Amino acid sequence: MATGSDSIRRARPLLGTFVEIGVTGEAAFAMEAAVDAAFEAVANVHRLMSFHAADSDVSRLNRQAGLRPTRVHAWTFEVLEAAVEMHRRSNGIFDIAVAPTLQTMGLLPRSAGDPPIPSGPQLPDAIELFPGETVRFRSPDVRIDLGGIAKGFAADRAVEALRRFDVQSGIVNAGGDLAVFGRDPQMIHIRDPRDPGRPICRVEITDGAIASTARRFDPFRSSETTASAVVDPGSRKPTDTIDAATVRAPTCMVADALTKIVMISGTDATEVLEHYNASALLISTDGDVHITPDWHHAVHLAA
Repeated sequence: MATGSDSIRRARPLLGTFVEIGVTGEAAFAMEAAVDAAFEAVANVHRLMSFHAADSDVSRLNRQAGLRPTRVHAWTFEVLEAAVEMHRRSNGIFDIAVAPTLQTMGLLPRSAGDPPIPSGPQLPDAIELFPGETVRFRSPDVRIDLGGIAKGFAADRAVEALRRFDVQSGIVNAGGDLAVFGRDPQMIHIRDPRDPGRPICRVEITDGAIASTARRFDPFRSSETTASAVVDPGSRKPTDTIDAATVRAPTCMVADALTKIVMISGTDATEVLEHYNASALLISTDGDVHITPDWHHAVHLAA
């Protein structure tokens, strides 16, 4: 639906959420073409990295990579490279190989062909990457899920598509993972994780990305929030020390992944945040708000 003569905004269901894309410019045909191209980029990420689709790269890897090297699309390989690097820098806190635990929790589906859920410790460095976009798992029991990083990558690819057209500014919101560009700052409202109908602060962002992760909330089932969907790979249980985390980073993929590290590590994530030139706002279970010092100027707490 057009919001004015110089801007349009569209939304589509993708990536297990609603993806909203908005642009401003002068030529309507250029804005429409830009938004269509951005949605196509998001749809491609969805097709490649879905855990649910049988023909996605992720599903093929989960079936084959524990038995033999498996080639994937360049985009999937790029995300895997980032995930493996994030795993190393976080000392294993960020781990895309937690899919079996998420299946046990009922957050991901199981199929008849899936191997049993492993009961022992997870393999360190379970994912091996080789030239030619080729991937191998160190065990047939390894299964991955890119749900903690792929939405951010999709938002980045959508912004990349928008920038190829004659538009002045744009915003991509993939279920709370946002990437923006343009001269004017965007004001983003962050919800209280214990009362999702109430904003707890506003965050200013220009030419960058922001991602948020919080306790699960389904307004169609209950007004109450439930346990976090972020799993601590050490305990194989949902993290319970932080209620919500918002991260600003140069790319949405990095911001998306870092929210999981912050949810698990809390204020101990400072070193990883600094490495990625990222800032964070986290809300502890007692309601305290913690903001990294480099971000205080852009965060406006609600009265």
